[in-house]
Amino acid sequence: MTKEADCFMKFLVDTHSHTIASGHAYSTITEMAEAAAAKGLKALALTEHAPEMPGTCGLFYFQNLDVVPRMQKGIRLLMGAEVNIMDPDGTIDLPENTCRDLDIVVASVHPPCYGLGHTEKENTRAYVEAMKKPYIHIIGHPDDGRFPLDYEVLVRTAKETGTLLELNNSSLRPQSSRKGTRENMITMLDLCRQYEVPVTTGSDAHVNVDAGNFTYIKEVIDYCGFPEELIATANLELLKSFIPSLKNI
Repeated sequence: MTKEADCFMKFLVDTHSHTIASGHAYSTITEMAEAAAAKGLKALALTEHAPEMPGTCGLFYFQNLDVVPRMQKGIRLLMGAEVNIMDPDGTIDLPENTCRDLDIVVASVHPPCYGLGHTEKENTRAYVEAMKKPYIHIIGHPDDGRFPLDYEVLVRTAKETGTLLELNNSSLRPQSSRKGTRENMITMLDLCRQYEVPVTTGSDAHVNVDAGNFTYIKEVIDYCGFPEELIATANLELLKSFIPSLKNI
């Protein structure tokens, strides 16, 4: 696989990041907004870890997010959650009514909540069942080789359910605990191109300097020659079709 066109696209939104509320992140809402604005973003999603992640905030945090001004430092904030997929049935750890009140919901698998040792079939079913929930907008970091899955089923289900699949910059860091992420991301992108399934980009920043950081993602996109028209965070109108809370930007 080769890459022909250089990646000159401008990313407008970061759909996955965290503040100190997540427990193992280190910056405030204001600090994250300032950093994202300095990088020229139009919007930043603050997606705190949902309650079953050790050390994070509780249910009431998510139920009180209406008090947070959505315009800060000149950018739009999306106040949401990164919910945990808890089991192969796609169970998540926030109530449906709470999720529906959030601006954005990312669903992800994490070892402390989902565990290790599930089969490829079980992992694939976990993602499929999560994507069937209409209030889940994004599947977070489906690139971790510790949770093998059938990428063709993942991509086809994303198309059927209108769910965005995430390119996660943090997954590609040399220090990441996730395994086989670059290879899995390339596999997913090849299938997304084949089935014309859009993707989103998330920094998964846990500190302000990483807000809007897509350095590693850009390299993979360039390598694959992945089409810009399928990158939702480079096209606000496309992203709005998946995340209605962005409609006023």
